[in-house]
Amino acid sequence: MLVEQTLDGTQRTWWLPRAVVKLLDAAEHTETQRVQAARTRQANAAVTEPPSRPRPARDSGGRQTTSPEDPTASLRPYNGELKGQLYSVLSRKPGTSRKVAGWVCAVCRTAPAAVLDHCHEHGYVRAPVCQSCNTQERPDHLYSNDIRVASHYTRLFHTDTDDWLRHWHRCPGCRARTTLPLPHLAAWTAHIACRSLRPTHRASRGRTPCGTLRVSWTGSQQAPRTCLLTVAVDLCPSGEHRILAQVPYREAAERFRLWLAETAPAVAAAAGPDRLDDLPTQFRPVIEDTSGEDQALF
Repeated sequence: MLVEQTLDGTQRTWWLPRAVVKLLDAAEHTETQRVQAARTRQANAAVTEPPSRPRPARDSGGRQTTSPEDPTASLRPYNGELKGQLYSVLSRKPGTSRKVAGWVCAVCRTAPAAVLDHCHEHGYVRAPVCQSCNTQERPDHLYSNDIRVASHYTRLFHTDTDDWLRHWHRCPGCRARTTLPLPHLAAWTAHIACRSLRPTHRASRGRTPCGTLRVSWTGSQQAPRTCLLTVAVDLCPSGEHRILAQVPYREAAERFRLWLAETAPAVAAAAGPDRLDDLPTQFRPVIEDTSGEDQALF
């Protein structure tokens, strides 16, 4: 729907054809990929440049001090100091931003932390992370219940899987349920559990995946019986919006538990409803249990 507001305060409204809306979505996705590729090239160029080796700074007594060119030299590693704390409470405390800036990123452990990452589903703080890692894990939302499974999920679920799974399970709620927040679980379902269902096409070197992977859901994790994940491919030659699978939330969560046990045994061993040692003393319910089933922990 396109709305135009004139100078006299009146509004005119047009309904755009579905094909136009999809064309605008595709154009936005292409532009986003172009910007991300440009940033990646800049980052790679910065890495390949030979680092300068400045002379070490010395204090008045002749002792060597930390070089200002190394931004992580004076930072301390994160050791779970904020475990079990609620983001809504901690974010309002004075000096929190300054405290976060004193840590090195808890995920990549190479860059200064810039933000306090937290679980949007349960509200608990995970850890201080750098801006790059915070952007990397953010779901590529098209709408509130619809995300595009972009290429950065390869890093989250393949190359750096252990680091990210351990980071996500810093949330007591996700760790106790042995699951992920709904957008991350939906992306995992499309990217991992339904990988074999995605059509491929012939290319110069083997076969390439078809179209753009997308997953949407109805309902929420608060009502697992009615929550349904729909995995589809956009811009597929055999169908503009081809549905690959519809997976109930419970089935997706169970598949994830099995995959977690095989992929990251150490993370899986520390999860589950019997692993509640790290929960806060006064546990605050985050998800209301209206049915009396499935959500007893919350």
